[in-house]
Amino acid sequence: MTRHITFEGPINFRDLGGYPTADGRSVRWGRLYRSASLGTLVSPADLERFRALDIGTVIDLRYPWEIARKGRVPELDGVAYHNLSIEHRPYDQAEIDPDVDPWRHLADRFAEVAEDGAAEIREVLEVIAAADRPVVFHCASGKDRTGLIGALVLTLLGVDEDDVAADFALTELVTARLVADWRASNPGRALRWPAFGRAPEEVIRLTLADLTAAHGSVHAYATGKVGIDGAVIGGLRARLLTV
Repeated sequence: MTRHITFEGPINFRDLGGYPTADGRSVRWGRLYRSASLGTLVSPADLERFRALDIGTVIDLRYPWEIARKGRVPELDGVAYHNLSIEHRPYDQAEIDPDVDPWRHLADRFAEVAEDGAAEIREVLEVIAAADRPVVFHCASGKDRTGLIGALVLTLLGVDEDDVAADFALTELVTARLVADWRASNPGRALRWPAFGRAPEEVIRLTLADLTAAHGSVHAYATGKVGIDGAVIGGLRARLLTV
């Protein structure tokens, strides 16, 4: 099976299948995808490739103003679209102080999203659990907000932290593209933060450790702060795991 799916427009489009779980099963291929913005899904070839995946649900994690500025996935027959903005405190990564610890800084922003966006995160998990066809979720670069949701889902499915962290870090393969795209969109601006576009394992490991320290475990965070119940977790596992 192929984890990385190449489009002319969207980047960082990946299948979350194949990871083993603690109960001896594995995440099913072709059921759950993560991506950068789908606003660039415009060419006939891209649309054909997207339809071939049989995706029935798109979850857009961006702010409404980001969507207004950069566009959203085209309206397609049979595809449900949900805009669930999980981040409530916007920040400009390009302007982050170069002297701060970059991975601790990003993990702290992830912690803010996990707390502020609990209601939206609950909706995201409920939508994924209830979907009867494949789902893709995305933000702008498919790195931070998307990375947090991916880590939460995989952890709730019983995937080991090493695999969760490795999946998160696959975005490092497109760091150069993210930097190039930022420069193209921001002519004349200086990119102050040298860690822009990076997604090392340490960020998500710190985030998962923070959730465990604050709530007892990622599962307790999901059932407590986020408010999902056993039926949602059961739905995720029934839909996304092999028998």
